[in-house]
Amino acid sequence: MSNIGKTPTLNELAEKMAIMEIIHAYARGVDRADSEILKSTCWGDAEVDYGGYQGLAHPFCESLPSAIKNYKNTQHQVSNTLIFLDGPNNASVESYVTAHHLRPDNTEMTYIGRYLDKMEKRKGVWKIKFRKIVMTWHQDFPTSEDFERNSSLLPISRATNNREDTSYDFLKN
Repeated sequence: MSNIGKTPTLNELAEKMAIMEIIHAYARGVDRADSEILKSTCWGDAEVDYGGYQGLAHPFCESLPSAIKNYKNTQHQVSNTLIFLDGPNNASVESYVTAHHLRPDNTEMTYIGRYLDKMEKRKGVWKIKFRKIVMTWHQDFPTSEDFERNSSLLPISRATNNREDTSYDFLKN
């Protein structure tokens, strides 16, 4: 923590941007219920600790989409990310996460916590080597979604938790 506030070099900025891209891609993979995106963010030998699941990341990434599809939709927002470069190929990262889950019964569950990541760079590519999730709190309440009251929102494209989401076509190279 002694380097907080130190002006980073261009190389340090590039390393941190690559790490942020992995963290954001993981959140996208969760919200799109896409195991391929999720697995692309973790090394094959990576591990995760999600409390109820502790073990290899790739099997977790393969099973998570079916759990996410039990919700009408989700949105994971990552913020307050601190990245500590531990040499040229390792980093320790703490990110805050707020995850909104819209259930089929029209209730909402919001999860607030943090991701603690050990990142590793291999052959110029950063990925998660270990992730631990830490819960701060969660809350449950009836949904406030009301399109009759907010009809101007009806024509806006709606997010989906599958490959039908408009972002897949939009982000094609």
